[in-house]
Amino acid sequence: MSANKPNGRRRWVVIFCTFVVAAVSFLDRNNISVAASSLQREFSLSDVQLGAVFSAFILGYALSQPLAGRIADRIGAARAIGMAILWWSVFTALLPAVPSGIAGALGLLLAVRFALGIGEAIIFPASNRLVASWIPSQERGLANGLIFAGVGVGGAVAPPLITAIMQGHSWHWAFWVCALIGLAAWVLWAALVRSTPALARHITAEELAYINAGAGDAGVAPQGRTPRPLDWRQVVFDGQVAVLTLSYFCYGYVAYIFFTWFFKYLSDVRGLNLKTSALYATLPFVAMAVASAAGGWVSDRLVRRVGKRGARCGVAGLSLLTASLFVWSATRVADARLAALVLAGGAGALYFAQSAFWAISADIGGASAGLVSGIMNMGCQIGGVCTAALTPVIAHAAGWTGSFMVASAVCLVGAVAWAFVDPFHALLPRPVAVAA
Repeated sequence: MSANKPNGRRRWVVIFCTFVVAAVSFLDRNNISVAASSLQREFSLSDVQLGAVFSAFILGYALSQPLAGRIADRIGAARAIGMAILWWSVFTALLPAVPSGIAGALGLLLAVRFALGIGEAIIFPASNRLVASWIPSQERGLANGLIFAGVGVGGAVAPPLITAIMQGHSWHWAFWVCALIGLAAWVLWAALVRSTPALARHITAEELAYINAGAGDAGVAPQGRTPRPLDWRQVVFDGQVAVLTLSYFCYGYVAYIFFTWFFKYLSDVRGLNLKTSALYATLPFVAMAVASAAGGWVSDRLVRRVGKRGARCGVAGLSLLTASLFVWSATRVADARLAALVLAGGAGALYFAQSAFWAISADIGGASAGLVSGIMNMGCQIGGVCTAALTPVIAHAAGWTGSFMVASAVCLVGAVAWAFVDPFHALLPRPVAVAA
């Protein structure tokens, strides 16, 4: 059997399941942006307080990223993600159970959202560890692109689904339905996904050999055991990890506009009604889903033609530059619907770069891909914390145009950072000294 065409597609079943979990995770985190106005009225929250509720999730998510990646490296990515799905489903259901008329209700909202963020923190560092174990290097762009297409699908499903449930019942029921969907995803995950190919049922010998041949330093240890991760200090103080983290911070600053303020911006600032806002709010997420998969596919194809520097760094840098231009252009558009379309183009351009971040971090990290991507993703989420908290402050001081101009400038910094990424850098275990 050819090494290029292995007999078996078990690795893509794992990627499909990870795509589903990614979609559910973004449904469960993005539902609050659709229900924001109802939540704000029920709890009498100001825009700044609502921003704090948004930020609580992102802060818990951000601070937990390195630990989440380390847990996935240590106990296995499949087990870690399974535990996380149950965790975040519980806290999704708990938010609407917070009583609105009691003292300290805001504190409870903050605590529940913070805990939800801790649970969801595991998904992408652990999924990158799965990619490092299951997917040969030459296929990692497409694999990560498909996983992050789940972000767009989950985000796109959230506005119409949550709006329909709110119109038929209440925002409380919208969260409870999301929690039930999470439990269904856990059943699928537990049945089909294992941390390493050697532990999986129904995988052919040819596919296992193909995976191990292209896995590099993330290859499976004997008897399917997870390879020993690197010392955390070697990862934390690595210069290339720092550059990736800086660029992903900029990426996150822009991406979280769509996950937090975009729906409210369309309805309250641009004046679209609830139903129209729900329709146009799906556009950036549809663009994200398509662009994530397309960006990964293009990047993998370019690797074979122009090498990793052009395929990973070049694609990512140009994508972020294009996203910056789209976000800036949206501030010049008077029509609300056209502005939504332009911003959707910016979201698509942004997510065209997504797979490059995760493919490079998997290549760099090897057996510590979970920790490397956890640190990188922490930068992205800190960018999200800044967006959730600063966007209303900037908007009050300089208008919503000012908020989007700042986002455009931050995105440009992220594009420039890719000029300093070395796609051939790899973190290798330090040699062990042998006594003479």
